[in-house]
Amino acid sequence: MSAASTPVSAPAPAAKSRRVNVRTPEVMERVQAEVETHYRSVLVENLRKAGGFMTVGNTTIRLARDFGFCYGVERAIDLAYAARRVFADRRVFLLGEIIHNPEVNRQLTEMGIVSIPISQHLEAVSKLGPEDVVIVPAFGAETQLMNIISERGCLVVDTTCGDVMSVWKRVRGYAKQGFTSIIHGKASHEETRATSSRAQGDDGKGNFVVVLTLGDVDYVCDYIRHGGNREEFLKRFEGAMSPGFDPDQHLKRVGVANQTTMLKSETEELQRRVQQAVIDRDGPEPAQQNFQVFDTICGATQERQDSLFEMLRKPLDILLVVGGYNSSNTTHLVEIGEKELPTFFIRTAELLKSFTEIVHFDLHLKAEKTSYSEKLASKEPIVVGITAGASCPNNLIEDTILRVFELRDVAPDLVKQEAARAAEAQQRPE
Repeated sequence: MSAASTPVSAPAPAAKSRRVNVRTPEVMERVQAEVETHYRSVLVENLRKAGGFMTVGNTTIRLARDFGFCYGVERAIDLAYAARRVFADRRVFLLGEIIHNPEVNRQLTEMGIVSIPISQHLEAVSKLGPEDVVIVPAFGAETQLMNIISERGCLVVDTTCGDVMSVWKRVRGYAKQGFTSIIHGKASHEETRATSSRAQGDDGKGNFVVVLTLGDVDYVCDYIRHGGNREEFLKRFEGAMSPGFDPDQHLKRVGVANQTTMLKSETEELQRRVQQAVIDRDGPEPAQQNFQVFDTICGATQERQDSLFEMLRKPLDILLVVGGYNSSNTTHLVEIGEKELPTFFIRTAELLKSFTEIVHFDLHLKAEKTSYSEKLASKEPIVVGITAGASCPNNLIEDTILRVFELRDVAPDLVKQEAARAAEAQQRPE
């Protein structure tokens, strides 16, 4: 019987999963050439060399200092490409999406890597066997899922980001010490689901609650200080807490952690409020024994947020944020931008359809809508800021730059020439 037809209830094979290293020199040389072909942009590289901005005619493009692929994303993509090459004759499965960018995931699908939707994870992996290859995405995967994969004896290519694993270490430590993890994140996000499963500890007895907004945090803090309606608490955080969670028992000793891609300032405020709530309840000295916190914001996420704040100190007319709509770190860049100026969250340059039609994602409506920018459509000088989250490849940034200039009647070849000239001038010794 083939692995594909093995019933879910069949006994697991004796073999355990085998983590494999696909990063051999000969494989990676070919992989890196292929990845460059798909995602590299000479135009973007030249603009960075030129100081991150260029002007052609009356149109100026300004790039954030830090944007696009981080090391963890590059590593995940490299490993996925390598897995396909090394196991060319095997079935290769991916748990969900490698990262939150539709262009990257489309490329992997075209390479024959089968993406398993989150809703089908448990059922699908229960049908795999020792001959199958499973790629764990950069977000990681839940312990229950990894245990099933191990029982099935699959080959595993693990691309989990090191920053995510650092958070796992923290929440495991909380559980071991009897602390409940208060996790700042989106309960349904792959990374937070994976982190929550580790917060239950090695014995599965640890506890967690996931909070998303400062309103959620204030509710938890009020419960820490004064107690409250237990049933109301359980209803509010349904699906966002550990099995058997009891706020009357499990908020006595707490440690704060977070999804690594959250807005840094909001996570810091959450930490401050929870700490103060414990101090108000227990007093300053006892609170030191009942509260823990570690900075677990991803370095790349922080750099991209800081770079955007820096860019916003200079005059801009509009801001374009490029990336997948389900990308948490990209979403927070949009939140930062829209407080200061007209900001458009676009998946690709194709959504810049015309002067009067920009299709973009509205964070508040949670849907695409069509708007326009009077500035972009005018003949007046304009400065356009562009940034992207850690999951957006440079080729999509290039497409956006070229499209902005195209809408301003500047030909792509001229843009590339000017960028190359600016980069050369910047590198030329005095």
